[in-house]
Amino acid sequence: MQNESTSSPAEDSQTGDSLIGEEYEVEVGPVAHGGHCIARTSEGQVLFVRHTLPGEKVIARITDGDKDSRFLRADAVTIIEPSKDRVEAPCPYAGPGKCGGCDWQHAKPGAQRRLKGEVIAEQLQRLAGLTPEEAGWDGTVMPAEGDKLPKGEVPAWRTRVQYAIDENGRAGLRKHRSHDVEPVEHCMIAAPGVSELGVEKRDWTGMASVEAITATGSNDRQVILTPKPGARLPLVELDKPVSVLRVDERDGGVHRVHGRGFVRERADDRTYRVGSGGFWQVHPQAANTLVRAVMQGLLPRKNDTALDLYCGVGLFAGAIGQRIGEKGAVLGIESGKRAVEDARHNLQDLDRVRIEHGKVEQILPRTGITECDLIVLDPPRAGAGKQTVKHLAGLGARRIAYVACDPAALARDLAYFREGGYKVRTLRAFDLFPMTSHVECVAILEPAQKSL
Repeated sequence: MQNESTSSPAEDSQTGDSLIGEEYEVEVGPVAHGGHCIARTSEGQVLFVRHTLPGEKVIARITDGDKDSRFLRADAVTIIEPSKDRVEAPCPYAGPGKCGGCDWQHAKPGAQRRLKGEVIAEQLQRLAGLTPEEAGWDGTVMPAEGDKLPKGEVPAWRTRVQYAIDENGRAGLRKHRSHDVEPVEHCMIAAPGVSELGVEKRDWTGMASVEAITATGSNDRQVILTPKPGARLPLVELDKPVSVLRVDERDGGVHRVHGRGFVRERADDRTYRVGSGGFWQVHPQAANTLVRAVMQGLLPRKNDTALDLYCGVGLFAGAIGQRIGEKGAVLGIESGKRAVEDARHNLQDLDRVRIEHGKVEQILPRTGITECDLIVLDPPRAGAGKQTVKHLAGLGARRIAYVACDPAALARDLAYFREGGYKVRTLRAFDLFPMTSHVECVAILEPAQKSL
């Protein structure tokens, strides 16, 4: 049933066939990749609806699209028949038109993990033609250690939070698919070390963004300021000692203002330097969780040769390097210049580990490597891609560990690996981003025709 439009006649004349503001009563179908569920309008158009759950009946208000759009985006603004998995969102900034940082504040923790599992299963089937059983996956998404909390409590897991700054100098978070800022007094999923800085209480006039970082392997804290064009840096006085860096508006580089230019993280009994806001897993338990999953899947042996692709500051290269003995060898490849410097520093005690700077698809063919025993790859959200996967499949590795932050990219690349003669041995999924739609997976692959 279509309800009356909430837009005015003037708005309608300006937007033509736009459906923004129109409201529909809909039956909500399955979850989809991206933090929303699928429904259809009375005219049959597909709706991607946020703030709802499968099986609910809701009033959905269109936020994006027109009569000719392939699909429409919408928010559930009224819940007519709620799901048994629905809870009142604990965060006051969650909901239609508010902060876009979380997708599932309105769902029980167990339901969130089930939804993520359904998304993984759907992507595997649609893009790779794999059932969970064929992927060696039991269908569960495991919570991170320490994230099982009493009812109503939210895991404070996000060790890196990038605050946007509004026109009044207030810190906040972006609204969903928008540049608009929702000012916040406290982000519930921010780690204690971030919240203790008091970023939300300060005036940040002249800044475009403020990123706050707290290390899990030390007491290091850092803020990275991005000024608006022509603005001067403020005097930074926060509630805890903190290093300050700034983003250069000319070249986008990150430069130290005072304090350390890096934070020290800890994983797998090693300390890792992570400089200039470089990549490190955001959940406090993520690095150790993923290293364990990768090492349990690869089972490195003495004298193995290995590749660590998209290696960042050397997390997996260090883990493998410690397990293959002095006669083994690891080559890491990373495109970020600062990350390469950090990786070389972090692994300088391991002579058997070498780090190369450049894009994987460019550097790997130049190495002359024709075979190796183990491969671990942790590509960006877009995945590794067909050509890189084809090259890797030709190296004859005994085991390959694929770490994925996007189930769609993972499924596409698994299909490419199958074309190259590899099958999935096991797949594990971890809820390292509670309250959001994101999920981390570790797939272990082996040759489809193993030699006896």
